[in-house]
Order: sequence, then structure tokens, then C-alpha cells
Amino acid sequence: MKHTFIAASIALVSTCSLALISTSAAAHNHQNAKLEAAVSSDFRQAKNSARDEYRHPLQTLSFFEIKPTDTVIELWPGGGWYAEILAPYLAKEGHYIAGNFDTNPSDEKLKNGYRAKSGKKFVAWLNNNQAKLGEATTVTFDPPTYYVMGEDNSADAVLTFRNLHNWAMKGYLEPVFDSAYKVLKPGGTFGVVEHRANPGMDVKSGYMEQAEVIKLAEKAGFTFVGSSEVNANAKDTKDYPKGVWTLPPRLALADQDKQKYLDIGESDRMTLKFIKK
Repeated sequence: MKHTFIAASIALVSTCSLALISTSAAAHNHQNAKLEAAVSSDFRQAKNSARDEYRHPLQTLSFFEIKPTDTVIELWPGGGWYAEILAPYLAKEGHYIAGNFDTNPSDEKLKNGYRAKSGKKFVAWLNNNQAKLGEATTVTFDPPTYYVMGEDNSADAVLTFRNLHNWAMKGYLEPVFDSAYKVLKPGGTFGVVEHRANPGMDVKSGYMEQAEVIKLAEKAGFTFVGSSEVNANAKDTKDYPKGVWTLPPRLALADQDKQKYLDIGESDRMTLKFIKK
């Protein structure tokens, strides 16, 4: 009788384990299907989709394990390259929040500057596409005046794509990392994509050293989970007259050696995942 009970118990545990695995696999497949649909959607501008060969959004967001139920803050979305993917992906079950520029700065000189204009354009895009983007919102994130991304422990993920050098050149990077840590829930993800420097390069080149980025994130309290080489580019020699902006899409030298830089493609990038424990 005892052996029969033990066998039945083992069978029940095995059945429950298989059910959990099946449920987890179904959730993972649902997540992948939704993300693939967002990446391949014709909602995206053709000029943005054309750059997937360099930016690998499906693989990048999969590496960061962004779920459709997440609350995600994207810092400085700019023209909305990733927002075109993330906001629709999160529209029904999650929440997309853009850490946007100050659209109404107190300094009169800045009211018609690049940041204010870019921020207003992004807000207009959100408003014009509410049916597709759901409850997508913005929060003013514009160092050194605005660092707070939201309430403490309120976000599942904070993502930043090719922005670190901008903050590092101004001395804002450490407080940005601190703010990202505060807004994330325990277990939340801090996902970073950034132009990757060779050792000893000046940040003014637009490239940053991977080891230094990891060190700063850990100083803020993050735990380094791992890196992906999905956005690596071995052709990038990183020794250009106008720094990283020499390469596409910027092509800072205009027609000078244009084909050479087009053949190299976009920059070599680190892709790093951290968590808040």
C-alpha cells in the first residue's frame, strides 16, 4: 500500500511538472509570436525596418526578455525607432513609457532647440497613433534637470539604446543609472545597447568601454546578468575622423568616402543585461 501511495505521489508530481512546463512553453511562444508580429508589422516605417540588419530588434528584445505584460521605460526614444516596436507590443497587456525630452524648457534659448522639438514631435506621434499604441505615455527625463523616471519600484524594465555616451560626456551617467535602479521593481531588467569602444578611447568619439559601463552599473546596485554579441560588428575599426557619427546612419562626412562607411555598416555595439535584485 505504501509503495502504491509513493508511486501515485510521484506520478502526480510528474504530471504537475509537465503541466507547468507546458504552460511556461505556451507563454514563451505567445511572447515570441507577439514580438515577431511587432517587429514585422507594417506599422513600422520602411526606413526603420531597413536597419534591422544592424539593430536586430527581435534578438535584442528577446535577450532582454521583454514580456508583453511588462511596464517598460525607454529612455530618449528620439525618432521612435524602437518605440514603433515596443509601444504596439505592450499596448494591450503592458505599458510603454517614453523617457522623453523636456518639451517646454524654462530656458528660452532651449524652447526651439533640438530636444524640445524632438520631444514635441514624439508626443504628437503618440497622440496620433493612440488606437495602435494603447495607453503609451511619456515622462520628462532630461538630465540634469529631470532624472526621475517614475515611482520607485514601478517598472519591469528600463531600456536605453545608444544614449550612454551622451550622458557620459556631460557627467550625467552615474545619476542616470541611479534613477534607473530606483524606478525598477526588484528583479527588473536594465537593458543597454551602446557603441563599444576599444580600450583607452575617449568618450567624445561616441564609443564607450564595455568594462566601464558594467562597473558603473554595478556601482549603482545592478547585478550584471550577461552580454550578447547580436549587435557586434567586426568591420567597425572605430578610428574615424568624426567618431562613431562617421558611420551610417549619420554619415557625418557626407559624400566623402561614403561607400566605404556604408560597407562597414552601423557601429559595433555592446548589448548588456542587468537586473535589480
